[in-house]
Formats: sequence, C-alpha cells, structure tokens
Amino acid sequence: MTDGSGDQLTGTLSFPCCTIAQLPLIVLIHGLGGCEDSAYMLQTSDYFLGRGYSILRLNLRGVKSAQAPSRHYYHAGRDQDLQSVFKELNAMQFMPNGVIIIGFSLGGNILLKLLGGSGTEYPIRAALSVSAPIDLAMTSERVLQPRNYLYHKWLLHHMKNGILGLKNLNDRQRKTILRTNTVYEFDDRVTAPKNGFSGAVDYYKSCSAKFFIHEIKVPTLIVSAKNDPWVPSTMYSSIARCKLKNVKIMLPEGGGHVGFHDRRGCWYHRVFHQFISELSC
Repeated sequence: MTDGSGDQLTGTLSFPCCTIAQLPLIVLIHGLGGCEDSAYMLQTSDYFLGRGYSILRLNLRGVKSAQAPSRHYYHAGRDQDLQSVFKELNAMQFMPNGVIIIGFSLGGNILLKLLGGSGTEYPIRAALSVSAPIDLAMTSERVLQPRNYLYHKWLLHHMKNGILGLKNLNDRQRKTILRTNTVYEFDDRVTAPKNGFSGAVDYYKSCSAKFFIHEIKVPTLIVSAKNDPWVPSTMYSSIARCKLKNVKIMLPEGGGHVGFHDRRGCWYHRVFHQFISELSC
C-alpha cells in the first residue's frame, strides 16, 4: 500500500484456458468475514473464467497478509485501497481492456461508495453489486434482531479475530475489542475510532453507499433480494424509484444473502454475464 503503513494486499490472479481478446479483467471483492477463498468468490471466478475472462480474487486489507500482520483493517468505507489496487494492476499492464468490478455484501458497499464518491481515473467498464448493505445503520439494526442471533454471533467473532490480528495493538485496545458484545458496539468502540470517525453513527453516515449511488457514472447493476435476512431491501426503494441513468437495481423476491441459487446454478452469474455482454464488455 502507498500510505506508508507497510501493509500489503494479496489476492489470486487467474487466467482462463482460452483467453478471449479484448475482454476486461474482472476484480472480485469479498464481504465482511470473507476472503479470496469464500465460496461465492470461487464460484464466480470459475463461472467467468469459463467465459474467457481473467479474474483477480482480492483480499481486502488485513485479510491473508503476505508477510507481516497489517497495521490497518478494512471497513465499509475504505475505498481508497481499491484505487491503489487499480494503480498497481495498471502499472503491471493487467488492465489493457479496462476492468469490471464485482462486490459482494460489504465489498459491494465499498465498491458503490468508490464509484459514487471520488470515482477513479482507471477505465471501469462496468460494476456489479450483490447484497450490499448500502445503509449501514439499518443493516446493523437488522442484524441485532433475535432471528439473526447465530449469524450475529458468527459475524462478531470474525470481526474480533480479524482486528485482533493487527500489529501494534495495546492492552487497552485488545480489552475493548474483547468486551464488545454486538456489531454496533464493535463499530462504535473499535472500527470508528481506529479510522477517524467519532462513533458508529458518524461511521455509518460517512460510509453508507446510499449517499453516493446517485453520482455513479459507469454502468452498474445492483442485485439484492427482498428476503435477505440481514440487508432490508427497503434501503434500495427510494433509489430504485429515481430510475438513475447509470444504475439498474434488481430486487427479486428470493435469493437470501449472496445466494440466488436455482436448478441451473447461481442466478446472478447469468444475470451479470448478460448485463456485461449487452455493454459489449
């Protein structure tokens, strides 16, 4: 990374058996608690590799560090890290035909914030988002509901383990991390202060992609299920009614969270491929 931290981002770059000329590179961004080896990352990679695309399965900051533990850890608004990735890929000449970015869950929020915020100087041909929690406050509230007890417990465990792996944490910081009992407490006492926010409310307001989507200038497809147990589809309703020029929002009745499976496999793979093909990507 170029911020002087000494942190490294890792990932796996895969090439298809039969490369099709002029196709852009596809970059996959995992969600909270995920990594390059998450099932949805591997399945999406396999699908598009089979159609001639080269794929980068990216690990966000602090996940699978190459040599030493990181100083910093990814969060919902750390979109500047993606800028550094694009810069490096461009320098290595892996993006001669541009790039398509697919973000899953929290990775989708990071992606949408990037596109609608500062944007990027690099040629993004299209962007695709699956089950992105574009309203972080609403998502945090939903996750705390009793029906999500097991998921909340799993998620908080992964959040704690991830940040406890950082270097240079002092005893007070470690105790604060271990004593958090909810995702909201973790964001308020750990994520927010560590990243320059005054608290969870400030963090959620500053990093929720719903405040940036209207400014997206590249073709973007957003998919989120109405029965997602953790990301209420109502956060998309007002944006969908705006009928934005560059953003298409699909809110199918079923699909869960990063699910969308049917008898033919993963439904959003086919939808994404059609969306990309219609753009001549």
